[in-house]
Amino acid sequence: MDVSLAAMEPDTGKIDAAVLALMYLTLHDGCRAWKSFDWDTTDRLYQQGLIENPANKTKSVVLTERGLAEAKRLFTELFAKR
Repeated sequence: MDVSLAAMEPDTGKIDAAVLALMYLTLHDGCRAWKSFDWDTTDRLYQQGLIENPANKTKSVVLTERGLAEAKRLFTELFAKR
């Protein structure tokens, strides 16, 4: 059974959680992560107060204190071996 992505409604909450967890994987300078993710997703993370405004010329985004803690929690939950 082949189901195309266009036929499915994405769960943006799950997408946001996975992207935030992956941002944790690319952390540098303490709280900066590469922002090579979908712009709609980074905009939602910004609206939730998890990252600072991604609409700038830098190639990285700053995670807020709350975003950094949540990114670590999600990375551990989604990707760490138990």
